[in-house]
Amino acid sequence: MLQYLYIRNFAIIEEIRIDFAKGLNIITGETGAGKSILIGALSYILGERADSSIVSKQSDKCVLESSFDISKIKTVIDELKKLELYDGDELIIRREISAQGKSRVFINDIPSTLQTLQPLAAKLIDLHRQFDTIDLQLEHNQLNMLDEIANHVAKVQTYQSIFLSYKKIEQTYKSLLEENELIKQELDYLQFQYSELEAFKVKPNEIEDAEKELTLIQHSEAIKAGLQKSIYILNESSEPILPSLKTVLQTVEVYASKLVSLQSITERLKATYIELKDINDEIEGIFEHIDFNEEHANYLLERVNEGNRLLTKHRLKSSEDLVQLQIELSSKIEKVNSADESAIQLKVELDKQLELVKQHALVISDLRQKAIPGIVMKVNALLFQVGMPNAKISIDQKRIAPNTTGMDNIEFLFDANKTEVYQSISKVASGGELSRLMLCIKSLLAKTTALPSLVFDEIDTGISGETAIQVGQLMKELSSQHQLICITHLPQIASKANAHFYIYKHENESGSIQTSVKKLNDEERVDVLSEMLSGKNTDKHSKELVRSMMK
Repeated sequence: MLQYLYIRNFAIIEEIRIDFAKGLNIITGETGAGKSILIGALSYILGERADSSIVSKQSDKCVLESSFDISKIKTVIDELKKLELYDGDELIIRREISAQGKSRVFINDIPSTLQTLQPLAAKLIDLHRQFDTIDLQLEHNQLNMLDEIANHVAKVQTYQSIFLSYKKIEQTYKSLLEENELIKQELDYLQFQYSELEAFKVKPNEIEDAEKELTLIQHSEAIKAGLQKSIYILNESSEPILPSLKTVLQTVEVYASKLVSLQSITERLKATYIELKDINDEIEGIFEHIDFNEEHANYLLERVNEGNRLLTKHRLKSSEDLVQLQIELSSKIEKVNSADESAIQLKVELDKQLELVKQHALVISDLRQKAIPGIVMKVNALLFQVGMPNAKISIDQKRIAPNTTGMDNIEFLFDANKTEVYQSISKVASGGELSRLMLCIKSLLAKTTALPSLVFDEIDTGISGETAIQVGQLMKELSSQHQLICITHLPQIASKANAHFYIYKHENESGSIQTSVKKLNDEERVDVLSEMLSGKNTDKHSKELVRSMMK
């Protein structure tokens, strides 16, 4: 329930606060006094985007604030707790708009955003203005209204979850088909690439090792000549190193027993001779094994050239990269070969999910079909009550392909004059008829929705007399279950108020025209309602009539 509305520096309102009551709250005042400005302020509190034009010219900031009793609105409490904004049973929403156009949102004094505020606000108040009758003319809104009145919302939400799963599977299936088509288009090229690598049969590090071996073979003659020269110097030259070193060793050994200092030199000569002899033996071994094999060299050269060609072609760096590429190509080809099978399996799953969607949609469709006669009867009875005895509605239901709301196209049709020819509401209903029709539908909606507060801004345009009395009675009945806030020009409706607020203009101390609000007591209500009924020249009779209406 809306507890209060506080406004400062908004349009022609300097500062006002309205403390709303339970039941029916009526707002009246002369034309241009600023009644609809209040609704505008409330719409900004509920999340409508604002700009600097709403800020009073004498100020640098506009402040709008409302308090709501949310003790019985579990959905709001749960959402606030999830957002870590819950602070008890009172919810305070504040908007601050600067003259520069900057807007700030506060929820329970914590800075927030419009994106957070808007879904919360939708659970607090249903704000209905004259131009909102366009909602009634939109077919998807008509379907939503039918489901809310018939209490199908939970079933529709369950269906929507199933339908969403179906759409996800459908999207996956479509993507798979597109992917398969692209892969199939490049299958021949993939197969050609794979066949090249399969024919080459590369092994890890093969190209690198072959290059090293080929380098050795290509320099084998020069290496062999150098090794042969080394062997010659060590053993066969005119003064060979090994025999000469052995002679030195033998000479020193003769005197080592006589001169102690020669003993260590003898040991070192022995070690040197043995090491040099080993080196000579290894050089001879290597010399013997180096052999230029032209056939093997040509094989290695072919492998290296082909390997480097493949590396360049695929922009790779090593034999290991080619091995990995072959594995990847094999996997892609396998995927192509199994693509149709995967698509077939997914299509089976998609068909099962579509069948589930249709089953739930048909259940909802049957429920709608059963609910329509009762809704039509109730709305037509209410139309009679609000002064449209010849008007009737009909609800047309057509079966369509499954979508987010089911398998039904719902359209509200209207006959204003018992012609039994029903046409689209947007084509045949006048503004006043639309307003009253919307009131009738909202009165049914209010019985099934959790919204604690409903706001009506001059939806009584175009009616008077007994019709106005009946509209007022309907609002009064509606206010027994919900808080209603209604701006009206009709005394027949205003007389039903639990709380009556009068909006008026006055000149402030600086000479500016300002809007103010006053909550009327019973006698003040009699005076105001008498003026609404008879104009400025009220008399005892009009006041007695007003008192009778108030009772």
